[in-house]
Order: sequence, then C-alpha cells, then structure tokens
Amino acid sequence: MPALARLGGKVRSLRRRNQLTQAELAQRLGISSSYLNLIEHDRRSLTAPLLLKLAQLFQLDLDAFAGDDEARLAADLQEAFGDPLFEDYELLTADLRELAGNAPAARAVLALYRAYQSARDSARALAERLEEGIDVAALDRLHLPSEEVSDVIQRNRNHFPRLEVAAEALTSDARLDPADLYAGLVTYLKEAHGIEVVITTVESDPTAVRRYAPEGKRLFLSEVLPPRSRNFQLAHQIGLLTLGPAFEEIERNSHLTTSDSVKLCKVALANYFAGAVLMPYERFRAAAEAVRYDVELLGHRFRTSFEQVCHRLTTLQRPGAEGVPFHLIRVDIAGNISKRFSASGIRFARFSGACPRWNVHKAFMTPQTVRTQVSHMPDGTGYFSIARTIRKARAGYGSPHTLLAIELGCEIRHARRLVYADGVDLESPEAAVPIGVTCRLCERLECGQRAFPSMQNRLSIDENTRSVSFYAPSLPVRQ
Repeated sequence: MPALARLGGKVRSLRRRNQLTQAELAQRLGISSSYLNLIEHDRRSLTAPLLLKLAQLFQLDLDAFAGDDEARLAADLQEAFGDPLFEDYELLTADLRELAGNAPAARAVLALYRAYQSARDSARALAERLEEGIDVAALDRLHLPSEEVSDVIQRNRNHFPRLEVAAEALTSDARLDPADLYAGLVTYLKEAHGIEVVITTVESDPTAVRRYAPEGKRLFLSEVLPPRSRNFQLAHQIGLLTLGPAFEEIERNSHLTTSDSVKLCKVALANYFAGAVLMPYERFRAAAEAVRYDVELLGHRFRTSFEQVCHRLTTLQRPGAEGVPFHLIRVDIAGNISKRFSASGIRFARFSGACPRWNVHKAFMTPQTVRTQVSHMPDGTGYFSIARTIRKARAGYGSPHTLLAIELGCEIRHARRLVYADGVDLESPEAAVPIGVTCRLCERLECGQRAFPSMQNRLSIDENTRSVSFYAPSLPVRQ
C-alpha cells in the first residue's frame, strides 16, 4: 500500500475537528461520499491532488500528514502498552498502528497513561515520606512539561527556519565579529535596547548564572560563566527580547497543555536561537563537513562547548543543505534522560529506563574521553555513536558540580562521514553491540543486563536454575 494510503484516520480526525459530515467534506473535495468513506477506512488511497486540496481547504502544512509523527505515536503506544498493567490484553502491533493513525485518540491515550503513571509515582513518593515520618500536607500531580517540549522539537525535526533567519539578521544588523562576539552582543543590547550587561560575583548572586532585571534594564551574568557561555546567554536574552511573535507562533502550532510547558518551550527556542547566532548555519555546516564532524575541533573554531556543538549538529536540517541526521541524548549518572532528539530514526524510552548498553551510559566509565560504539537494534538497524561526559559550571572550591553524559549518533550508513569512524570496523557483526529501546520492549532474551522481563515473554522462574539474569530464560543443557 502506498505511503499516502494509510492516512484515513488523519482525514477522519481532520473532518471531525472541523465539524463536517462526510457529505460536506466530499463536496468540497469534489469526490463522492462513498469514496471519502473508503479513504477514511484506508480502503482507498489518499492521492496527492486530494492531499493538496485538504491542505488548502484547512490551511494546513503538509507536514501535518508526515509519517514520522504517526510512527512516533505508534512507538510511544507500544512502550506504554508494554507496562505490566496490560499484560493480560493481547494487543498486536497492528492494533497500535491503527490507533496511532487516529492522532487525537492516540495522544489522549498517552495522556491518560502519563496521568496514571504520575499518580502511581506520587503515591509511591507519598508512601515513602509517610514511612519516614514526614508530614505531607499535599502532593501535587507530577507535570512533565519537558516531555511536551521534547515533542515540539521532534515534530519540527529540531529545525526552525524562522529562528535561523532571525539569527542571520542579528549577525548582519549588529555587525557581529566572530572573533569577538561578546563585545558585539553587549554593544547591541546597549544601543538597540538600552540594556547594560553587568558581571556579578558569586557572593552577590550565588544561584543564577543569568538574571535580567527589566525595571532597571540590566542583564547580570555570573563570573563563573566561561566566555563561550557568556556569549550564549547574551544571545539567549536577545532572543527572549526580540522573538516573542516567532515563539508564540511555534507554540500555537504545538500541543502544549500547561503554562509551564509554554515557558519551557520559550526557553528551548531561545536556546536554539542562541546556538544559531554562535554557529551560523551555512558557515557551521561547511566547517562540519570540512573537519568531518570533529566536535572538539568545531568547538575551538566557533568558541563553543562540546554540548553546544552537539546540539547545533542536530539542527542541520535545512532542505538542500542538510548535515548528517543525528540523534542526541543526554543523561545523568542515574540514567535519567534530560534531553533527547532523533533524526536518525532511533527510538528513545519515554515511560521507563533506557537500555543500559547504550554508549551514553558507558561514558561515565571514562570521564572526558570520547567513546565510540557500533550498535544495532533488534530490527537489525545499525548505528554509530560517540559519547562523552560533560561538566556544568561550578562556583568555586567545594561547590557541587553536575556530571552528565551526552551521546551523538547516526545510522551506520552515514558513519564514514565522521572522523570518529576512522579505523572502526563498521561491517563486522561481532563488533556491533546489541542494544534496545528499553527492557520491556526488547526481544533479546539472552541479555545479561535485563532489568525487566520482555512484554513478548512472560516471566518464567525456575528455582533450580540460575541464568545470567533473573529475567533471562535459561537455555536447555546439551546432553
């Protein structure tokens, strides 16, 4: 069946959202009601001319019909239904794909599962606190605006053309010199907005690295920020001051349900703009290709950090001038995912712990060293990745620091474009590390690092046999 054929659920949802009957929409499209009924039930293809008519009628971007969103919803549904809660319900992958085709219904199911998961986590936290003898007056439901913002970034493939244009306009209007961005950004803030930049000591403001005081038109930056971070924070603040309408347009077209999600989205978009100012698109893309995506070398050239370069590399999605399609994930030492994005096609866990065999987790074993990994998922897709730990700024001796790890990866077919793949055997099956999304979805029953049983196989316990993992079945003994 052609790619356009499996869009019946989206057409049906679009019609219902606009409160139209099949007869009314069919008349507008110039087709019969019976033919529209067949399209909505995936028994006839949605042709390209009809797709264009739909986009014109409802003023839609054709990206609304892209398959990536449906595939992502199907993957999220599969993970959610991997919860032991649904163990007795024999749902097939085809059932979940059909549900994903009806995007509003799929998102409603996922929202309900998140609410259930949040309530469960809150109940556990409350029970633990009560056991500790701590008086708990109230425990609010856990909101995860970070999840909603991650979805906004993923739906836009982490590329926002309007913000790229704004960054290029700032560079031109402010006549920014790449060799001294700090001076140029400070001058622009003073001349264009009447804002004075002040470097503060840790004693005067021990918690904030950037603080803007609108009433006095003063922007305070902490002395602990290295030069590259000062430039980033200046550009970030300029984005907040000048790009309100652009941010609001992106937010309106997104599925943001809380005010916290809107605020966090604005912060993420301002960060994107700041990265585009420090690393202008075409100059950065050309440099990345020239040095074969050497992250540390790019950091020296553009005076940016390892993490800033990794983030910028994931945004190179301009049509006709694309870079390597990367995925990026950032975790703490406990394995909590704080950032994720995938243009490589790899899937991340949303409702449970990630696979411990991923390169990003091993980075903590060799801090500040770039590690490489060839891996393959259960479906056979191969990936190449690099991972390294990063440290967040600290105030001085004795101050706590944050150690995180970041992974940047791509499909194996792009690996030779990266300098890190030199000397690596990309073709050998033995060299590839078998990985998965999360234990509940992984079919690798022999994995010794399995933390939960696979949803495809019930937990089977034999008290007389000890296998490599409590959740890995023991193999029959050869006679």
